[in-house]
Amino acid sequence: MDTKGRREPPTADGLVLAVTGRPGPSPLRFETADGGRRLLRQGERPLLLGRLDGDGCCHDLALHRFDGYSSPLPPLRATQQRSEVNWVHQYTRWLENAPDSPLNDGRWSLSRRGFFAPGIWTTDFVQEWPNGSLELYCGGGWHGILPLRRLSPLDAPRVKAYRKPAREGTLAPVLLWWVTFLDGWLILDGHDRAVAALAEGTQPVCVELRRVPDETDWRRTADEITEAHEQRLERLAARPAHPGLAYQRATLDRAFGDTLSSLPYDDAPIPTWPLSGGAQAWDELAARAVFQFPRD
Repeated sequence: MDTKGRREPPTADGLVLAVTGRPGPSPLRFETADGGRRLLRQGERPLLLGRLDGDGCCHDLALHRFDGYSSPLPPLRATQQRSEVNWVHQYTRWLENAPDSPLNDGRWSLSRRGFFAPGIWTTDFVQEWPNGSLELYCGGGWHGILPLRRLSPLDAPRVKAYRKPAREGTLAPVLLWWVTFLDGWLILDGHDRAVAALAEGTQPVCVELRRVPDETDWRRTADEITEAHEQRLERLAARPAHPGLAYQRATLDRAFGDTLSSLPYDDAPIPTWPLSGGAQAWDELAARAVFQFPRD
């Protein structure tokens, strides 16, 4: 699959890829059905079943994963690990041409990420397989990392081979996909590299793939924010002059500029598609997986 995109001017840590020519469901995609049912599919192959249970701002997502996930990136050669590769650009090129990536029409940000809050790669790193449960909260979210295949043991040959580059700081980054409704990441590539880095006592360096707003969306938001900013300035100007007026004006202008500059790179919801066959098709998959929910 050839998915060429237009690269926008690079940001400090990465780039934005504006993809066109792929309007339909992406090869790696989430599908939804009634009752909080979620399905991650790659091509026609199911990879992950999930179902939300709960009320208000607290939900549990019970999940089951299937074997068979295929990384959208080609296998890395040892020489690539030791070379001076711009991994953000390299991963972007590979994703553009991958037959089974999550890319579809829209703007996608790829950036290097080397820092994560405490707990993300420990307590919120889902290591059990194939079942699991995620706690999703409004305002705080889950903010964890979910592998798409069974993690290799520490004595696996590939993990052992990656530990030396991990110690030397030359290990290729793990590719993560930020999924907005999970408020967390899926590992798209680098499961063994993640295990090796953690075994060496370090957080894996990552490249993060995120969906960001389309230009029409963020420009519409910018127009609304600009109008509101101008109204605030008018109300400020109508007040009696006082020594702090100039400072208030400067504070409003600074906040306005910071907000506008971040709009093109804010998180945008990932697209989902209706599950063919609806809830019944999901339930049939769950029955074959012997998928049990806490409330069942």
